[in-house]
Formats: sequence, C-alpha cells, structure tokens
Amino acid sequence: MIRPNKRGAFVRSRRLFPLIALGLAALALTSCSGTSSPSASSSASASSSASAGTVAATDVCEQPAAEGDISKSVTVSGDDLTAAPTIAIGDAAVPTAIERTVALAGTGDKLADGDYVSYAVTMFDATGTQTSDQGHTGAALTEQLTATTGIGQIFGCTTVGSRIVIAAPQQDGSAGYWVFDVLDATPGAQWCTVSDKPGKLPEVAFDTAGKPNITIPAGTTAPSEVELSVLTEGDGDVVGEGDSVTVDYTGVKWSDGTVFDSSWDRGEPATFSTTGVVTGFKRALEGQKVGSTVLVAMPPKCGYAGTGNELADETLVFVVKIESSAPAAG
Repeated sequence: MIRPNKRGAFVRSRRLFPLIALGLAALALTSCSGTSSPSASSSASASSSASAGTVAATDVCEQPAAEGDISKSVTVSGDDLTAAPTIAIGDAAVPTAIERTVALAGTGDKLADGDYVSYAVTMFDATGTQTSDQGHTGAALTEQLTATTGIGQIFGCTTVGSRIVIAAPQQDGSAGYWVFDVLDATPGAQWCTVSDKPGKLPEVAFDTAGKPNITIPAGTTAPSEVELSVLTEGDGDVVGEGDSVTVDYTGVKWSDGTVFDSSWDRGEPATFSTTGVVTGFKRALEGQKVGSTVLVAMPPKCGYAGTGNELADETLVFVVKIESSAPAAG
C-alpha cells in the first residue's frame, strides 16, 4: 500500500513477485493500497508465505526457482493466456521452498534484464480451488524484471506467451499455487518515455511561500503518455539514474484535481532514489538539473495501474521541485 511518509507518495512499493519469491509474507502486491506515495505498485492478495533465499544471481536467466516434483505435477488447463486457467493437483505434498515449472513455453521474445513484463496471475489454494485472478480482466499487471530483485525467480528469461506454475509453502503449512501468464514485455528504455508532443498540460500557480496550486484544464483528455514541462530550470547538477534526490512535490488526480499527497503540506521534503519511484515520476527527475521545478502528467500504466492502490486507475499530475541530488552509490 501507499501511505504518506517521509519518502513521498510516488515511492515504489513492492509487487507480488518479490513477496512471493523472497518470503511471501502475504501476497499483498501493490504499493500498499490506501493513500498515496509515488511508490511502485503491486496487486493481488493471497495470504501465503514461501521460504526462498535471497537471490544472488546477477543474470535473470540464472534466477528462476528450480523445478520440483510438486510444481511439475500440477496440470494446467488450456493454452489461452487471455483467460484464467484451472489446475488439477498431482502430488499433494507441501513444497519446502518455491518450485517453478514452465507449463507452456511461449513463442514471443525472450525476457531480458530491465524489461517491463505485463502479466496475469491466478492463485489457487491447496485443493486447487481458485482464490484470486488478476490481469485477465481489466488492466494487466506490470513489473520491471531486474537481476537485483526476486521476480526473476518467477519469470527468469522465459519468453512472452509462456505460462508458469509456481508452488510454494504457506504460513498455515499448506501448499499454495500460482499460474503466471506472460502477456507482453517492453524494454526498460522504451517504457513510459516522455512524449515529444505534449498536449495541453495543467496550469500551475505558486503562492508566496512557493507552494503550487495545480488546475486541470477543463474539457481536455487525460494524456496517454508521460507529458512534461520544465517550469523553472535550475543551475545545479544533472540528476542521473539511481541518484538519491530530495524534492518537494504536490500530486493531484487528473480526474477531479484533488490533491492526494504533498510534501509542501507536510512541511518536509522527501528523499529517495530515482529507481525507487513509479516510472512516470522517474522520467520527470532524471536528466533535470537540481533547482528545477517540473510539471509532469502520467497515465495509470506509468503510475499504479494493475495494483490494489486507490490511485490505480488515475492519471496523476505532479509539480516537483528538485532540491538536491547525490550520485548513486558505487
């Protein structure tokens, strides 16, 4: 879930993968649902917990969890990835760690480090009864595949069009099953890039204390891409990928113009890494100079789409003032 905190509303929160692959504390994917905080996203809620160690591999192809007799014994119906599958349980034993089997190998592109993977996931209890389905109806879930997170244990470098079975132990001592359908993948550099032809952006007025007031233009359509305008250009260092930045910001919903989070209102700026925020917010920061004030509008897919967050279906608008930046460690 997302909640206002010192780190800010755009801070990424965990999705289903890291939770399921690295400890399944409680498949509550989403940047937390609730308030705001430019955090990442996630979605799905299944109460489970798997014991899997920290992922040490540096190549996503080396990360997939090992196939086991239990995951291999699960029979998945159909090969239509647009619909939720059903399963039949073979070996009823409870796995001691996460197990993975590719039930259907897709014929699409091979996943690579940094790709944004669009997927659907169906969850089942120990009897094979479906408990949840996400991504087959409504927006697909999306997560960035990196060698430094646990999601590689699920996807690895499989191909688009694949259907993957995960079996894992749950906190109550039973087995839990997940079927992941890999629907699409977009290289990181091509995901939610800034439009070179922005439409009519919101109007911004500042009070005497420098706090912005954002007005959504009446009768305009929300943008389908990230749109950005530099309101004031600073003269400091350029923000690089992964830098730690300190910013003041206000975020509003395009749908009704209401403020959902503001560091100005809290009286304290937020500090975070540019790689720790939703993609639309990341695009607004990297490449800008310290001291700049930036206006950015982002569609749901570049914010919290596919999550349980209350902002999942919202086009978001932020005014951000970059106060300082420090290079990424290492």
